[in-house]
Amino acid sequence: MSGINAQALPELKLYNTLSRTKEAFAPLDPARVRMYVCGPTVYDFAHIGNARPVIVFDVLYRVLRHLYGADHVKYVRNITDVDDKINARAASEFPGLDLNEAIAKVTFTTEAQFHDDLEALGVLHPDVEPRATEHIAEMRQLIEMLVATGHAYVAEDHVLFSVPSMPDYGKLSNRPLDDMLAGARVDVAPYKRDPMDFVLWKPSKPGEPGWPSPAGIAVAGRPGWHIECSAMSWKHLGETFDIHGGGIDLVFPHHENEVAQSRCAFHSGLMAKVWMHNGFLQVEGEKMSKSLGNFITIRQLLADWPGDVLRLNMLKTHYRQPIDWTVKGLDESARTLEQWFDAAAEDAYPRPAPAVLEALADDLNTPKAIAEMHALKDHAGKKALAGTLAFLGFAPGPLRDWQASRAPALALPEAEIEARIHERIEARRNRDWAASDRIRDELLALGVALKDNKDGTTSWEPKR
Repeated sequence: MSGINAQALPELKLYNTLSRTKEAFAPLDPARVRMYVCGPTVYDFAHIGNARPVIVFDVLYRVLRHLYGADHVKYVRNITDVDDKINARAASEFPGLDLNEAIAKVTFTTEAQFHDDLEALGVLHPDVEPRATEHIAEMRQLIEMLVATGHAYVAEDHVLFSVPSMPDYGKLSNRPLDDMLAGARVDVAPYKRDPMDFVLWKPSKPGEPGWPSPAGIAVAGRPGWHIECSAMSWKHLGETFDIHGGGIDLVFPHHENEVAQSRCAFHSGLMAKVWMHNGFLQVEGEKMSKSLGNFITIRQLLADWPGDVLRLNMLKTHYRQPIDWTVKGLDESARTLEQWFDAAAEDAYPRPAPAVLEALADDLNTPKAIAEMHALKDHAGKKALAGTLAFLGFAPGPLRDWQASRAPALALPEAEIEARIHERIEARRNRDWAASDRIRDELLALGVALKDNKDGTTSWEPKR
């Protein structure tokens, strides 16, 4: 447990996609709380929609560490580094290189870009960040187990999962059979026994990366998408763990198929106790797409805004709700952060205020947490606000640097500004309100805006 009295800690409640209810969270082992979140496919800069699950589950990770102790929480977020999009980019950008060398260049460069972006967003590193290509042995082992028990079969050098072998397939997504069939038909193939069956392993095409195949298949092959996460979660968290997270778009077929693979391989009724999914993101009221010209990467946004503004803007909407990403919202988030940092103490231990923690413990109710942070802006809450900001990953430096870079040149030297402010403080102390107002207005006309509260002038900034 954390250093705070355990009696004072709120009960954590999380919405479980599997049960479609908000439940009290009870880890399988309080001394070893385990969470897995689907990470990026590293073929290009991550877009702002990719940032949402990263930020959402970073907040959950911070809450879990606070409630159970940092040494008792294990967070795994994977890297998918085998994919058709990666192959295509590698062949296009490095046509003179061996494809495997080209793929390595693309994936390592893109992964580094992703990490740089997350650093700017104030995201903690997961405890483990496994790469798919480093877990081929585990994938083959899982596939062999599924074939041996009749849950998978070999057909034309493919291995496919037999969906009819799992009577309650579809429980997570809770979708009608027709809907699931429509999704399955994206990958129609004559060698399938059932239209719903999905690929666990497939033969590599000429020039594609490949590995020795399982189940007695002679030709080299590569894993299907879904088996990767089953293998990596098993390797690092065990057959059953506490929380599995990702975007709502992953519920079907990806997460549904993960459940099928893992449960059937281990003869278990459960893969993860709690399944959490964040809502979709749209931009200025429209679905984000390259065809609409509103496809925005994290890197593009970081060129114009500090990462903390992007982070707060993401948290203003509850994670399960769709979010509309707008410039107006970013402006409002920047102003909110400025107000908080102006009101907060200079330094504080990173610990959430009790009311903020209560909100976060209620299924990560970040809008309520933000409202509680506004209530901390008075003098009595300065220390608590600073501690809460630090706990949530916000730091004043990047915002101050961003503000300074946008500020117009000053018409007065800083020493003269400070001298005029001192004159104004003296005038206010002598209740000479006319002189106080005159100095304020003169400075404003010269591009210097003073910030006052009930204690007097607290700071100043260039007028924008």
